[in-house]
Amino acid sequence: MSTKIITHDDCLDHVNPQGHPEQVARLEHVLKALAPLGLETVSAPLAPDDDLLRCHPQSHITALRAAAPQEGWSRLDADTHMSPGTLTAALRAAGGAIRAVDMVMSGEAGNVFVATRPPGHHCERETPMGFCFFGNVALAAKHALEHHGLSRVAIVDFDVHHGNGTQDLVEGDGRIFFASTHQMPLYPGTGHAHETGGYGNVLNCPLPDGAGSAAFRAVMEAEVLPAVERFAPEFVFISAGFDAHVD
Repeated sequence: MSTKIITHDDCLDHVNPQGHPEQVARLEHVLKALAPLGLETVSAPLAPDDDLLRCHPQSHITALRAAAPQEGWSRLDADTHMSPGTLTAALRAAGGAIRAVDMVMSGEAGNVFVATRPPGHHCERETPMGFCFFGNVALAAKHALEHHGLSRVAIVDFDVHHGNGTQDLVEGDGRIFFASTHQMPLYPGTGHAHETGGYGNVLNCPLPDGAGSAAFRAVMEAEVLPAVERFAPEFVFISAGFDAHVD
């Protein structure tokens, strides 16, 4: 099974203020770690509005374009900033996730690792937040369903924070199963076990502070993987805060 990487240098041009935890170095270190594997690298395209509109209204796209600064930063909330390169980077991140679907569906790759930034799993339908501007993996899931004609896909999100944005974008679509493991209590305050989606298509598995690999593995084996198998998706997305892997 061939694995390929999708990334783009534009994703290094999203620059947050000094001291911000979501730094250019995050992607640099990921790419450095992947380099010895010798995997083929594919450029992430810019996501067109037609693809973005599967999850976000035009008003959201227009507002981000209006907020993009020519220099310095614009601050959307306490955590989320735009620099002159942010909008292009965000469009590459969304476009890269969508391109990954096309590559797998066409047989061009068996699976794809999308190494991009800014991340996406906190961005809600009309609300950029938590360093995120577009719902990258949710956009890719909708693309798989609506462009490729699939009927069921699953997203498994593992991150210290709950993927509230992804949940917001998919919980009303019974064709998408969303599972999340995350620390609780912690930002953004969502992801309780009782949040199960409009079609019973959401599984949240909050873990306590300090839970280690054994606890993570136990909840994956006892809850997440059996739920995914029951849903029987045709396509699976593995998503974290700033990257995604699909197969």
